[in-house]
Amino acid sequence: QTKTGIALLYDEVSENAYDIRLKLTKEVLTIQKQDVVCVSGSDHSANHRTVTLRRQPVGGLGLSIKGGAEHKVPVVISKIFKDQAAEQTGMLFIGDAIIQVNGINVESATHEEVVHLLRNAGDEVTITVQYLREAPSFLKLPLGSPGPSSDHSSGASSPLFDSGLHLNGNSTNTAPSSPSSPIANEPKYEKRWLDTLSVPLSMARISRYKTGTDKLRSNAFEVLALDGVSTGILQFYTAQESADWLRAMSTNISDLTLQNMKMANKCCSPSDQVIHMGWVNERLEGTDSSQLYKFKFLALKGSSFYIFSTPPVSTLDWVRAEKIYNLCEVLFKIHKLWFADDCWLQANLYLGIHQDFDLEDQRPYCFSVMVGHGKSHYFNVELGNELAVWEKSFQRAIFLEVQRTGSKTYMCSWQGDTLCFTVDFALGFTCFDSKTKNVLWKFKFSQLKGSSDDGKTRVKLLFQNLDTKQIETKELEFQDLTAVLHCIHSFIAAKVASVDPVFIDSQSIARKYMYSN
Repeated sequence: QTKTGIALLYDEVSENAYDIRLKLTKEVLTIQKQDVVCVSGSDHSANHRTVTLRRQPVGGLGLSIKGGAEHKVPVVISKIFKDQAAEQTGMLFIGDAIIQVNGINVESATHEEVVHLLRNAGDEVTITVQYLREAPSFLKLPLGSPGPSSDHSSGASSPLFDSGLHLNGNSTNTAPSSPSSPIANEPKYEKRWLDTLSVPLSMARISRYKTGTDKLRSNAFEVLALDGVSTGILQFYTAQESADWLRAMSTNISDLTLQNMKMANKCCSPSDQVIHMGWVNERLEGTDSSQLYKFKFLALKGSSFYIFSTPPVSTLDWVRAEKIYNLCEVLFKIHKLWFADDCWLQANLYLGIHQDFDLEDQRPYCFSVMVGHGKSHYFNVELGNELAVWEKSFQRAIFLEVQRTGSKTYMCSWQGDTLCFTVDFALGFTCFDSKTKNVLWKFKFSQLKGSSDDGKTRVKLLFQNLDTKQIETKELEFQDLTAVLHCIHSFIAAKVASVDPVFIDSQSIARKYMYSN
C-alpha cells in the first residue's frame, strides 16, 4: 500500500522550507516537487516560457504577485483568476517566477518595481516566466491540484502581500481587447508532481535530532539511505502528521530488516542465527566533555553482540565489526524507565550490582550495554517500540546463548591458589582446584542470597547452607570481574525464564512504559 501526503523540505542554510509531496511504498520513499511540463507541442523545455497577455477592461491581467528582491526571493505569480487573461493563455501557473517584463530583466527587482512595470506596460504585456520549484513556504502559495484552473488561493495569510494585477492599470485602449488564448499549434503545459529523489528503505535510518546533539527537531525528521543519501529535513504541519509518517516509515524499515535477517539466517547454522539488528545512536563523550552522538548498527547473532559503523551486507562483513562481545558477559539496562518488580532488577539485587550511571540524557528511549572491565556503551533509539524490541531481543539472545553454552568456567584465585569457577545452567555454581580438579564447594542458584565486590577484582558471594540455614561467604578474585558478574546475572535470568517464561514477559520495562503512555 502506498502512502502519499504533502510536507515541507527544510533547508538549514537558508532557513526556508519548500512544499514537497511524499510517496511511501514498502521499499522506497520518493520525494516529489511540482514543476511545469510541456505535454504537447514542439517546446519540450518548459524551463522558460514567454507569454503575451492582453490586458482586459475588466480583470486586467488576471493575476496577483508576491515576493521580490527585498525578501530574497523572485517575484512569483501567487493567484490566477478564473476565466481572465492569465488563465486563458493556459501557459501561466501559480508559482511561476517572473524573469522578464517586455524584455526587461526583473530577477533582482523589488516587489514595487515589478508592480509598477506591469501596471504601466500597456495593453499587451510580454512576460517570461520560470516555475519556481523551491518556493519558500513563507510565500504561502496554494498548492491546489496540478493545472492552472484549479489553482485557487487557500486564503492563507502571508507576511508578504499579494499585489493584484486584475485591475485595469494604465490602459490607453478603451475598446475591449480580444482575450488572451492559446493558439492551436502552441505547446500545452501542465503543472505536475515530478519525482526528484528516491530513497531505498532497506537498512535506512531515521533521525529526529539535529546532527550530533540532544536537540529534537519540531515535527521533523531526516531519512538516510544505506549509501548515505539523505532526504533532507522533512517537516510536517502537525505533530500528528509527523508521528504518522515516522511510524509508517519506521514500520517499513523494520519489515525490510526482518527480510534481510531471514535471508542472512539461510546462510547461518541454527546456533548462529541473527536474533535482531538495527540502527541506534551511540553517545560518545567528546574531548571537551560535550556529548556527541554517532549512528551505529547493532546486531545480536549466535553467541555475540556486534557493533558496526555500517550494516553487514554480506557474510564476510561480520568480521569487520568495531566491537564483538560474548552475549553471556553483557548486561542490558534501560534508562529512566525502571520498575521495582523488574526481573533484571531482581538479578541485580541478588548480585548487589548497583552501578547506576548518572547519565542524564535529554533523549528518551535510552539503554546501555555494560561489558567487561567495567566499560559500557550508551545507546538511544528513535521510537519507544524500538526500545521494547531491543529489550526483548537481548533477553532472548542471552537466554538462548546460556542454554546453548550450558556452562562457563573462569580462572580465579584466592589466597595464592589458582582455582576454577564454573557457572552451570543445570547445576549452579562450582569451585574447584585448577590442578587437582578437586571440587572445593558447590551451590544451586537458589542458594545465592547476595554479593558484594570492591569494584576491581574481588567479589564476596553469600550462599545459604541448605542444612544449617547459615550464610557462607566465598571470596574470589578475577581478572575481569565485571564479565563474571554479568555471566552470573545472565544465567540467573535465563534460569528464571526457563522456570516461568510468562513472568519474564510480564516484566518488560519498555513495553510497560509503552502501555502506560
